Amino acid sequence: MTTQTHDTNYSQAELDKFGALAQRWWDPDGPQKPLHALNPARLGYVAQRTTLRGAQVLDVGCGAGLLSEALAREGAQVTALDLAPELVKVARLHGLESGVKVDYRLQSVESLAAEMPGAFDAVTCMEMLEHVPDPASIIRACATLLRPGGRLFLSTLNRTPAAFALAIVGAEYIARLLPKGTHQYRDFIKPHELGAWLRDAGLQLEDVSGLMYEPWNNSARVIGRTDVNYLACAVKPASDAA
Repeated sequence: MTTQTHDTNYSQAELDKFGALAQRWWDPDGPQKPLHALNPARLGYVAQRTTLRGAQVLDVGCGAGLLSEALAREGAQVTALDLAPELVKVARLHGLESGVKVDYRLQSVESLAAEMPGAFDAVTCMEMLEHVPDPASIIRACATLLRPGGRLFLSTLNRTPAAFALAIVGAEYIARLLPKGTHQYRDFIKPHELGAWLRDAGLQLEDVSGLMYEPWNNSARVIGRTDVNYLACAVKPASDAA
């Protein structure tokens, strides 16, 4: 995979695609309905593995702020990044309406890593890695931003026939839960690939769990199977303090 600089590690087509959904991002029955269902499960996974109250938390690829606000409601001091201007604008407006304070920035994670190394107790990067040209670069930047002992939380899609059938054919073309073209199968990430990128970034993988979306009741839960959606948690070793 070609290494990208922080100025080029994005797809404009992907930014445009998600930016076009900005105005309905917070609509629980809109095009991001599955994301609303996933959010409590994602938050629970993070909250079980790190203390959020009073923590400095970074949300990378924040979209219009679903997870960012949820983390802030748990007492975290949240900084959130996205490169789609429409999404950052909607996120800021929603924060004003909800009264939930989040520092939203139109900035790449690689750029922030150069400015604020070791500044965060936890970093979340959910449903983003499969949408960028160089996911390993994102992970390296996240590792740089973590303090020693801090944790990185990721979610993505496994590159399996089951994921193709459910996340693309089923969700986009049959049930129409997601806009067509939301995902590209070639960009899905196998857990062993993710694990290698984490190791290369100096992080230790602590957990990989499945994330199952149940469209019949519009909810999601953490499970053992990782063949479709999955979550991962990695820690930056405390020895890096030296």
